[in-house]
This record gives sequence, structure tokens and C-alpha cells, in this order.
Amino acid sequence: MTSTPNFSRTINRRTIMIGGASAAALAPLARFGLASAQDDIVITGVTDTAGLGDQSFNDMANKGGNDAVAEYGVTWNVLESQNAADYIPNLTRAAESSALTVAIGFLLTDAVAEVAAQYADTNFLIIDSVVEADNVASVLFKEQEGAFLAGVCAGLMAGEERKVGFVGGIRIPPVMRYEVGYLAGVMSVAPDVEVLISYADDFENPTLGKELSLAQFDQGANIVHAAAGRTGIGAFDAAKEKGEGSFVIAADADQSHLGPEFQLAAVSKRIDEAVVRVVGQVIDDTFAGGIQDLGIADSGVGLIAYNEVVPQEVKDTVQEFADAIASGEIVPPVDDDTLAAFEPVAPSGASPEASPAS
Repeated sequence: MTSTPNFSRTINRRTIMIGGASAAALAPLARFGLASAQDDIVITGVTDTAGLGDQSFNDMANKGGNDAVAEYGVTWNVLESQNAADYIPNLTRAAESSALTVAIGFLLTDAVAEVAAQYADTNFLIIDSVVEADNVASVLFKEQEGAFLAGVCAGLMAGEERKVGFVGGIRIPPVMRYEVGYLAGVMSVAPDVEVLISYADDFENPTLGKELSLAQFDQGANIVHAAAGRTGIGAFDAAKEKGEGSFVIAADADQSHLGPEFQLAAVSKRIDEAVVRVVGQVIDDTFAGGIQDLGIADSGVGLIAYNEVVPQEVKDTVQEFADAIASGEIVPPVDDDTLAAFEPVAPSGASPEASPAS
């Protein structure tokens, strides 16, 4: 029998301004020069509007750039986009001066397609999206797999109110994969647990992230999974305000520095390693366009940084599901349609006595 997901969705709409002229100045570069020699290769990252300091995917890509500096001796620069109108100028500036331009995030998709076509002899890497061009490496992550494990953990750790939450930024495909994977994980171990869902329609608003998370905690959730870029920082602020027993499952990276006692776990998304890998391909002259889709089996995503309150039996159950996903035995949903068709199953290696925590 197919289980019906028990959830409610609250979407708060925010207007996104895309295109048009921008008077905002481009972010300055500390060191920006032509990549004319093997020992002076310039790699440039272009952020989306969340920018550096988002404690999420922009910061992870920046870490990857800095790791590439240490491993290969390249020069790494970052252009921060103040608004969407900066995407094309920033990508153009990077393409004219770099051996590889790293476009950080789904929101740069159209701009990369336009600029990559104009600079066909220049290499591009886009994170979280696909641009079909010979000079563009498109790196995707199976967020649904990591989020599924987060849902298993949340379902087993749900409190007496039997509610957990999800706060998203903008419902673009990577965030949707987080959402539906989380829902599938919860209902696989705790079909009685309700999942509260709210969207900020904003990746840059910690205040709104706190407001949405507080609303979910106030409705009885004891855990909020935040996949919202900088907005997700507000989930930690909300957990701190609610106090002991309120937890956040972070997205993309370990965010325990925001409040170690309030992070239950974190979904890892190895954006940093993807950047290093593609920089290495540029160095080795093996760069090729196309899609790289990284999941649990590729060590591209996972669940890490458990709080000490998570019992070993919960960790063991999460690992059993991780193994089943890696083997293909369980395939988490990726969108609303596959979520509706998803039928929860226990991994074949699961202990018979394993049951949701009360």
C-alpha cells in the first residue's frame, strides 16, 4: 500500500528581479590577471546573489577554490553578484581573464549559457545546473539522497508532537530535491510524523528564515531542516531562541559553528571537492563538457556532523538506508511526481527491531 505523505506547505512569496541594467559596482578583485602560463593559472568563481558568507553553497565553492590553490598553486578569485543583472558582466569578466570560470548556483544557468556561447574556447563549470555546451562542465548533486537520510534521522528523532519542519529558500530544482527527499525519508521510518514546509522565496534573508523556523517550532516541530542558503542561518537563531530540545539539520555543509548544541546533523554536499576536481582537469588538460551527477555512491552527498544526542541505533539505521540508496535498492524521489509515486520500503539489511523513536 502506498503511504500518503503527511505534510503542509506554507509559501511566502518574494519578488525576484531578473535582468535589466544595474548600477551596482562589480566586486573588486584582489588579484586578477590573464592565465597565460601553467604556473599562473587563474580560476574565477562567480557567486549568485547570496554571495560569500552564506554558510552554504557559495562558501563551499569558495573553499574548493582555496583548496585548489593549495593543491595546484593556481590563483583563485571571486566575483560576488550583488543582483541578477551582475551575472553576465561578472561571467564575462571572468571568462576574459581565467582558465576556468566557476558559476556558483542554479540561478546563473541562463547567464552561463549566453556567455559560454560567446567564449567557446574558455572553460566553464556550473554548480547545481546543466548547460549543454562542449565548454561547460555541469556538476549536479543528488540532494534528494542526502536529504532522505536527514528525513530518516528527523523521523526517528521526532518529539512527542510528532512534527518536524523544512524551510527552503527558493523552490528551484536543487532545493526541491532537498524537500522531497526529506519527506520520503521521514515517511519511510515515521509515517505518523507531519512535515511542516515553508518557503522564503529568498536565499539572503536570515531574519525571514528565523521567522519561518520559529513558526514551525511553535507549531510543535522539534527539528527543522533548512535548505535556504544565507536564509537558513535564521533557523539556528530560531532554535537558540526556543532553547533546549530544538534542532536544525543543516544543508550543504556542517554549520555547527552557528550553534553546536542546536545542530542535529548536516547534509553534506561536496561542492568543494567538485571544484577541485574540475580545476585538476583543467590543469591536466582533460577538461570536458558534460554532466557529472554525484550522490551517496560517489561520496558526493551524505549525512555528517551528528549531535551527541543522536543515539547509535539511529545512526545505524541511517547508514542502512545510505547503503540501500548507494546500491540502488532504494531510489529517493526528485520532484513532486516521483514523491507521489514513492513507496517507502525498509532496507534489506535493516534490523527487524528497528522502529521510530517515540
